[in-house]
Amino acid sequence: MSEEPATEQGPEDDKMMSLWEHLDELRVRLTRAAAAYIAAMFAAWAVKDPILAWLWKPFVDSWKAEKLAGEPKLHFAAPGDAFLAYFKLSMIAGLGLAAPVMFYQLWSFIAPGLYRKERGYAIGFVMLSSLFFVGGGLFGWRMAFPISFQYFLGLTADAGKAGITLEPTVMVGDYLDFVAQMLLAFGVIFELPLLLTFLSMIGLVNYLQLFRFGRWFIMIAAIVGAVLSPPDTTSMIVMTIPLIVLYFLSIGLAYLFGQKPSEAELLRFREERAAKKQDAEKRRQQRAEQERLDRELERAERAREQEEKQARRDQARADKQK
Repeated sequence: MSEEPATEQGPEDDKMMSLWEHLDELRVRLTRAAAAYIAAMFAAWAVKDPILAWLWKPFVDSWKAEKLAGEPKLHFAAPGDAFLAYFKLSMIAGLGLAAPVMFYQLWSFIAPGLYRKERGYAIGFVMLSSLFFVGGGLFGWRMAFPISFQYFLGLTADAGKAGITLEPTVMVGDYLDFVAQMLLAFGVIFELPLLLTFLSMIGLVNYLQLFRFGRWFIMIAAIVGAVLSPPDTTSMIVMTIPLIVLYFLSIGLAYLFGQKPSEAELLRFREERAAKKQDAEKRRQQRAEQERLDRELERAERAREQEEKQARRDQARADKQK
């Protein structure tokens, strides 16, 4: 029995792999990603001081914007803290430098289970994944850091008005922990449009499903923003709003590039929208009717009060004539 050529009906070169073969493939990909990450860390160590100055700049700008006395400084408590801080800094920068290789290894691991057309997205996936990840970190550095730092430093000015002295003493390790958390969080959430667009292109979701899930995603975004951001309202808002915007941007990208919903899904969606419009119109009519009844009742009440007042005046005149 001759074999038919592979088509887009199933993954090409499809063959069963045992659990151990999957694990071995995963080991190879993780090893290569780890090697690229370590090499990127060494490269980042060579330019650690300029990187630290770049990460420190938003805090310095916020310090000057709040017009605090003196110059902002980074401190360390133990002799080895400076080395650990620079090592942590190399880890942060190395993640951004190694992102293309790490995303390529991720794609290479999942590619065997995809169709030929879907495998063709590899270069675009790697490039856009790296761009979105680094772009998310840059967005956090450019937009979120100044807002958060000005809020934190503004607390010292508010305390000063109440006669309380709050002097910022920023430890380099704590500062880099904060920076790493924010950069990583923004890098991850900026992958959302790419992820949802890819899922829509391979048919796992479509723009209509994403649109219908939107109200629930707003609640999820608030929870994610609270978990990933530092424990303050300002940072949570700064992270939640971009996440919501990115989600609805993903709906537009899924509409343009993803697979379309079926006729049954579109029909069900139209029926639901029509039913919601009917319910809204019915509630509007009920409110209008209730308002009309309330106005009539109010007019009847005023007429009754007028009649009672007139009756009392007539009774008073009759008593006076007697």
